[in-house]
Amino acid sequence: MASTSASLRPRWFVAGDFNGFFGLVVDNLSILGFIAMALVGIFQFPAEVVFGRMFPGTAFGVLVGNLLYTLMARRLAVRSGREDVTAMPLGLDAPTSIGMALLVLGPAFVGFKQQGIEPHPAAIATWQLGMAALVIMGVLKLVLSFFGEAVTRALPRAALLGSIAGIALVLMGLLPLLETLRSPVAGFVTLGLLLYVLIAKGRLPVRAPGVLVAFVVGTALYYGLGLAGLGAPGFALPQWTPPQVVLPLPTLGFIDGLPAAMDYLPLLLPFGLLMVVGGINVSESARAAGDDYRTRDILLVEAVATLVAGVCGGVAQTTPYIGQPAYKHMGARSGYTLLTGLFIGIGGMLGVISGLVQWLPLAVLAPIIVYVAIDITTQAFQATPREHAGAMVFGFLPSVAYLLAIKAPGWIAPDRLLELTTQIDGHGLPELAVIFTLGNGFIITAMLWIATVVAMIDGQLRRGALLMLIAAGLTLFGLIHSVDPRGGIHLPWLLEGLPRIISWQFAGAYVALAAMLALLSLQKPSAAAGRQ
Repeated sequence: MASTSASLRPRWFVAGDFNGFFGLVVDNLSILGFIAMALVGIFQFPAEVVFGRMFPGTAFGVLVGNLLYTLMARRLAVRSGREDVTAMPLGLDAPTSIGMALLVLGPAFVGFKQQGIEPHPAAIATWQLGMAALVIMGVLKLVLSFFGEAVTRALPRAALLGSIAGIALVLMGLLPLLETLRSPVAGFVTLGLLLYVLIAKGRLPVRAPGVLVAFVVGTALYYGLGLAGLGAPGFALPQWTPPQVVLPLPTLGFIDGLPAAMDYLPLLLPFGLLMVVGGINVSESARAAGDDYRTRDILLVEAVATLVAGVCGGVAQTTPYIGQPAYKHMGARSGYTLLTGLFIGIGGMLGVISGLVQWLPLAVLAPIIVYVAIDITTQAFQATPREHAGAMVFGFLPSVAYLLAIKAPGWIAPDRLLELTTQIDGHGLPELAVIFTLGNGFIITAMLWIATVVAMIDGQLRRGALLMLIAAGLTLFGLIHSVDPRGGIHLPWLLEGLPRIISWQFAGAYVALAAMLALLSLQKPSAAAGRQ
């Protein structure tokens, strides 16, 4: 009887909650740090807009989501009569947060400045676009939370995981690696330590979390070598942005950002869809570990936290983390999510989080993203059938095109860039125009390419033909292979000149392959295939 009454009132904190708290906080700080690194360090975004407007609302979404997951865990503990229920960890999603910074917010800021807008107003317009993007993804997740499992059944796992693995390997892996090696000693030592403790599972001589040790060592090397004059060229102490107390109050500013956000729908919709898939996966993972959360409830909390963040000024979506069983093994229960939510949420309002992020060097933050990229790509291969591996690799290629499209404007003078994208040399479409066209909408392109090859492998040729027809339709309207330089959606009958030729040529290619697959599906199965 005593055991039953104790289980009906689970303790708020146990020893394992403090281990879980530290791990979850570091994860969130790393992602916030990368957002700041990408926007301020790479795109020269005004720091006061990042820390004073974007971070408070983003952190508030983490607070709301973790509080709701804490309550869900305590309810499950009471309902099941168990004291060992572990809350679902919630934080900022690494792939899509990094994608938002590198693929949406940064390029949008550059685009606004190219229109003649001054940096600060351009930053405000970009912030509003980010809010709108988060609201769009939140609404999508809210709707799909009721149909999430049906959506995931429509596409093979290789298509869902392979498309995000392409982003991970090509964009999340290479770009942060370049940032890491801009301060080689501090950056590479940090990366090596992370790989040692996280991939090699090596032991350290001190009893401390490996990620913390790597950050401390890397930061000490960065500042120590820099102050001694032995660091990378251009070392300087960061410019201090004083902490600001900012309450993340609801605002309608996202409405002003909706028109610009529409151009990024080909990126935003897959981002939201992948979070639904991830929510289903983590629910199954928690269920296997003994905590039977309802999948719909997990997805609803994720959607609500993202919507709240967007309406309150946030620019990065929240997600339940895949590591719930790992936190259970640490001994964490429901207190660690409560502590994390309060620390990140209140710290974001008081400027504490911004202060911490400002002094973490870019070369020390970037390696954790490189590790995340390696882990995502590895898991994609481990979690899909071996025979589908080739299909996933094929799906990486549109990400390569997008990487080149990101870098090309910085490498090639504007007049030369225009010439290379419009000049026909008698050997087909202009090569650089093909690169831009292939890169636009690359996530959806990758999903469709992978799903089609998987259909071929599985002998479902009619399904592959249907997917190719869907790709043709999306191409004509610019949801993939947009011929708009910004990657925006367009109407096929309004296109003229070379853009019209490119769009119809790409769409025609998909229709031709669909017809070929449909014809091949009419073959009678060979005797050899029958024996297999």
